[in-house]
Amino acid sequence: MKKLNYKNCIIIIITTILVFTIAISIINYIQYRNYTKNVNIVINEIVNNIQEQYPDVDINKIISMLNDENVSKENVLSQYGIDISKDSAILTNDLLYRNNVIMNLSIILIFSIIIIIVFVLYNKRQKNKIKEITNYIEQINNKNYALDIQDNNEDELSVLKNELYKITVMLKEQAENSAKDKINLKNSLEDISHQLKTPLTSITIMLDNILDSPDMDLQTRNEFIKDIYREIANIKFLVQNLLILSKFDANTITFNENEEKLEDIIEEAKQNVASICDLKNIQILVEGKEDAKTTCDLKWQVEALTNILKNCAEHSNNNTKINVLYSENNMYSEIVIKDEGSGIDQKDLKHIFERFYKGKNSDKDSIGIGLSLAKTIIEKDNGFITVDSELGKGTTFNIKYRKQ
Repeated sequence: MKKLNYKNCIIIIITTILVFTIAISIINYIQYRNYTKNVNIVINEIVNNIQEQYPDVDINKIISMLNDENVSKENVLSQYGIDISKDSAILTNDLLYRNNVIMNLSIILIFSIIIIIVFVLYNKRQKNKIKEITNYIEQINNKNYALDIQDNNEDELSVLKNELYKITVMLKEQAENSAKDKINLKNSLEDISHQLKTPLTSITIMLDNILDSPDMDLQTRNEFIKDIYREIANIKFLVQNLLILSKFDANTITFNENEEKLEDIIEEAKQNVASICDLKNIQILVEGKEDAKTTCDLKWQVEALTNILKNCAEHSNNNTKINVLYSENNMYSEIVIKDEGSGIDQKDLKHIFERFYKGKNSDKDSIGIGLSLAKTIIEKDNGFITVDSELGKGTTFNIKYRKQ
């Protein structure tokens, strides 16, 4: 942009010099033509008089004398008060010279005035722009980001103005994001408080019962202890997942991308939910091409699939199956997980990936954070997930990883 501005200045200067030079040249040419005309008229009159008075004189000789550089240097006109080195024998040329000098000086003066006016106007325009930019900066300092200060010109201050506009847009976005972050943090803290309140209340009640009943039978005491252990496990799961989600929100997690077999990802996730599947006698059937691969972070994708399989197992009936199909094509790698559970109501379906959301068919111990975490992981790792469900017939999760 600076080079462009300098180029424009140089063009203006060169144009001004050219116009000035052409004007002076034209005036000098006109002056020369008038001067030549006056001299030729006088010489013609002299030659005519000589020819009339001295008809025998050779005119060609007179013309030759006029163009001879070796003519006599004697100042014959001095006796008439004319110094040929200073004075013009033709008075009309003196007047013409004075007029031309006045005209040349006038042109120089006019061009000087024009140049001064241009620079004054340019300087005034620049000062106004600086004042305008200063005003914008003051408004930005007062947190007024609703400013449209884009400029289509290409001078340096316009470039500065456009850069200031970019900064304004960035600050506006940061302010909006900061406000959203505060709202999200408030909502998250409320949700976390609510999620922790229930298990902590249950634990407190059960501990009070144990402490207030020293003669409680062993079986009841053991049941209370198992319930307390389960609630503590739920709190631990909640805290762990919240910590992971907070790291994703802060963009502090780095993915180690490697080419991984889809079968390996599925098998590791399958092992992580083996205990819950054994309790409900649920079979996880895996089918696909052994060489199907995707580029991803193995650890995090196992985490995501584990949460999805866990959700499917929790909402499946005893003695049912979960089918996992995987494949690969030129566009993407795909994993499809289908359970035979109770399904999800259509009103709940669009909310199942929201944090702490619990639908009508949610398990009483469900926290509502596993699917949200799974979606976050998959999307952060160049993939996307969709879900389809029908009440009484089960739910299907479709995961696709884009080719990189």
